[in-house]
Amino acid sequence: MEELLKPDDVAKILQISKAKAYTLLKEGGIPTIRIGGLVRVRREDLEQYIHELARKHISGEASDSKGSSPESQ
Repeated sequence: MEELLKPDDVAKILQISKAKAYTLLKEGGIPTIRIGGLVRVRREDLEQYIHELARKHISGEASDSKGSSPESQ
């Protein structure tokens, strides 16, 4: 079974505020699964998001215009 993370878990892993984590999830920066009124994130999707941020950082690409990178926290 896949591990599903709560928004609070996402915030802890990315070392950002809970509010910033909710914003990332709401804006679609990280794919979500909705179960009723609950929001969950597959660990695999969060790892892919982190990998993509690292790739952009290494290649020198700027963060998106919404500032959805953890560094903008």
